[in-house]
Amino acid sequence: MNCWLCDIFKSAALVLVFSLAGCGDPVTLEPLSTNATVLAFGDSLTSGVGAGAEQSYPAVLARQLGLNVVNAGLPGEISADGRLRLSAMLEQYKPNLVLLCHGGNDFLRGLPLGETEKNLRHMVAQAQSHGVGVVLIGVPKLGIWGKTPDIYVRIAEDFKIPLDDEILGELETDPTMKSDPVHLNEQGYQKLAEAITVLLEKSGAIAQ
Repeated sequence: MNCWLCDIFKSAALVLVFSLAGCGDPVTLEPLSTNATVLAFGDSLTSGVGAGAEQSYPAVLARQLGLNVVNAGLPGEISADGRLRLSAMLEQYKPNLVLLCHGGNDFLRGLPLGETEKNLRHMVAQAQSHGVGVVLIGVPKLGIWGKTPDIYVRIAEDFKIPLDDEILGELETDPTMKSDPVHLNEQGYQKLAEAITVLLEKSGAIAQ
C-alpha cells in the first residue's frame, strides 16, 4: 500500500477513536456554590496578554458567573515551572475548581511533548489530591490548522475530567480574535470565557 494511503487510514482511525471516546457519558463535576473559588491557572492566555486583566477570560467568567475567579496566569511560563507553582496556589486560595490552560510556551520553545504531558498530568493529579475538580483547556500548536496535541485528550480521559480542545484552536486561527500572532484580543477572550461557561454547564459545575 502506498504511504499516502497509509497516512489516510491512520488519520481516519484516530478520528474514529476520538469520536467513540466522546460518545460515553459526560464527565461531571461537583456543583459550585455561590461562594466557591475558581483558580484559573496558566500562562499569558490566562493572564490576558493582548487585552488586559479586566478583559481576560477569568475576569469575564467572574462577571458572568458571579463567582470568585482567581487569575493565576503567568506570562511566559512553561509547564515544568507551572508544575512547581501550582502547589502554592492551591494552598493559598484553596479553590473548589481549577481551570488548567497550559502548555503553549512549551510548544513555542519546541520542548518534548512527553515532558509537557508529564507536567500536565502532575498538575491534574496534584489538584485532585487536594479534592479539587479540574477542567482542562487544550492549547494548540501554532500553525494554519490550529491543531491541539492529542496529549490533552489522553489526560482528560485518564483523569476523567472535562476538556475543551477545540475553542483555542478556533480562536488562534481567526485573525479577528487576536491581538498578535499568539495572544487573543478582548473579543477572543470573551469567546473563550463563553466556551468555558458552556463546558461548566455541561459538566454540572454551574446551572444551565
